[in-house]
Amino acid sequence: MTTRKNLFMKQSRNHKAGDLPLHWYNLQADLQTPLPPMLHPVRGNPVESRELTKVFPLALVHQEFSTERFLEIPPAVREVLGSWRPTPLVRASRLEKLLETPARIFYKYEGSSPTGSHKPNTAVVQAYYARKQGITRLVTETGAGQWGSALAMACSFFNLQCKVYMVKVSHDQKPYRRMLMQVWGADVISSPSRLTGSGRKILRQDPACPGSLGIAMSEALEDAAASRSARYSVGSGLNHVIMHQTVIGLEAKHQLDRADLQADVVIGCVGGGSNFAGLSFPFACDRLLGSKKPRILAVEPAACPSLTRGTYQYDFADTAGLMPRVKMYTLGHTFVPPPLHAGGLRYHGVAPLVSKVLDEGIIEATAVSQRETFKAAVQFARAEGILPAPESAHAVCAATKEALRCKKERRTQNILFCLSGHGYFDLAAYEAFLEGKLADCDRRK
Repeated sequence: MTTRKNLFMKQSRNHKAGDLPLHWYNLQADLQTPLPPMLHPVRGNPVESRELTKVFPLALVHQEFSTERFLEIPPAVREVLGSWRPTPLVRASRLEKLLETPARIFYKYEGSSPTGSHKPNTAVVQAYYARKQGITRLVTETGAGQWGSALAMACSFFNLQCKVYMVKVSHDQKPYRRMLMQVWGADVISSPSRLTGSGRKILRQDPACPGSLGIAMSEALEDAAASRSARYSVGSGLNHVIMHQTVIGLEAKHQLDRADLQADVVIGCVGGGSNFAGLSFPFACDRLLGSKKPRILAVEPAACPSLTRGTYQYDFADTAGLMPRVKMYTLGHTFVPPPLHAGGLRYHGVAPLVSKVLDEGIIEATAVSQRETFKAAVQFARAEGILPAPESAHAVCAATKEALRCKKERRTQNILFCLSGHGYFDLAAYEAFLEGKLADCDRRK
């Protein structure tokens, strides 16, 4: 334990406080027991790394299976990320005053990226490695559109074609996200579609299907597999994606250190798990090394409560069962969430790494309803001036509850949450809330 801690501290000093990190942090290196392996979707035995090279660029496959603690961020990637990173760590002093809480509330604001969310942190990396390998096209899925727009932008940077299968309900609810992807040159398809066998099957079963991330993922995989020059790109869930996002938490740790502060509670919203893990895993390292702090809280929608009501078991990552099975908290790969506005959280499962640390008690999980989430988001916007994305609003809601608990118990805590993106493309959802038309769609037992 001491050796691992010293290694982590040594790496942490490799860049100045507040600067973009030189390395990503890989939580797999510090797990007490190995992550359960991916299982082949047909054979059922552990997947070998070479089998995934037909799906992902080779470098990403190596990262997916790596157990090295720190992996170097390529200079070309750091150059692009440096256009907006490090992102600001802001104290929500006006919100504290409004809540009359003794707690100190801080948020790591990822909405300052060109696409308005944390998603470019991995999109740039994936496009870079694809281009380096000679791949000409990336295919992906997207829920609310943050990931799709990030990959579209990254592909435009590296001169790659981009195709995005966008969950139908979000495709219809968020036309400006779709238009943004098209501005960056992406081909955007409403999912389920009639372009793929898996899409046609879903539409035969339910012509009015609102779609889901699992369905869109199946379509993207099928599309990418049909071309040797294409690869599939994923915005959350897998180990390499989560590792790319740890720049968020590494920066936040340095920014807090610079102010001589430590986080008592770390909070993030969870769909697939990338922004949550990106902020929290550098802090989870402390808990894995024996510390009791900080508390780490994952917040999900009550309409799609994978962590709080799902089962920890092997399941397919996509609806059609084309991807390997992974051990995760899941509601079942055929589960189609209701059309809540936090489209990026409408996923039946959660990243295997996030699921494992929940199962081992390193993190906690809670679920909040749609209306209480939007109420907290509007309160935050009126106090702090930033309109949160509906996904990020879940973290805002939980942070507000923690601050009010501190008020009730008359104690001071440092609360840190990830404001993973802005909500300026989600004004229709806010209009529905303000007009009293936004309904809760919680999944009941």
